[in-house]
Amino acid sequence: MAKTYAEHHASVTVDAPVHQVYSLFSHFNDFPKFMSFVKEVTYRDNQNSHWVADVAGNHEWDAKNENWIEDRQIGWHSTQGLDNFGKVVFEPTGTNQTKVDVFINYNPPAGIVGEVGEKLGVGGRFEQKLQNDLNHFAQMVEQAPPGSLDPNSSSYLFHEDSAASKGKTTGKQNQTMADEPNLSSREPVLDRDITGMSSTTDTPPLQRRDDIPPEHI
Repeated sequence: MAKTYAEHHASVTVDAPVHQVYSLFSHFNDFPKFMSFVKEVTYRDNQNSHWVADVAGNHEWDAKNENWIEDRQIGWHSTQGLDNFGKVVFEPTGTNQTKVDVFINYNPPAGIVGEVGEKLGVGGRFEQKLQNDLNHFAQMVEQAPPGSLDPNSSSYLFHEDSAASKGKTTGKQNQTMADEPNLSSREPVLDRDITGMSSTTDTPPLQRRDDIPPEHI
């Protein structure tokens, strides 16, 4: 039986040059700091990552990068867990302006929060979340100094709608953020991830910023 993928798309225009926009968006492990539904992105190596997100329910998956073209496109497909694939296209629309188009396709799991939920409105709510998060990303870039390629240079870390701000990130994600000054000064946030294990942001860092693959910085 052929798989039926739910298709979602969102777009935003960012007032910044394409190289800056591409560089900041491809910094995957910072997604939980400006996205509301992404709870964790941790790297296994420079091509493979592990994700935890609220997409038609709480789900995890491993993903592999594919079809990356510098300053033009990034893509991925899952190798285990929630079946999904997608791409992000970057198009310069002016000297200091870039259009970002995100395309996400996933195979809804069976059950009320899966196939049925997708038809009853879960997909529409997810697409609205995706659009809101893209708008947050645009604000993040526009807040950063011109030409900056370091996500920590903006104030997006404390965006009230992000998973990190709401304490919804997983223990592993918290460990990657534990050495960041903008976050370490805050009170540890107790989080119960989808495995039911509790964790706090005061755990020792396992993955520091200098461990991040060069192409994602």
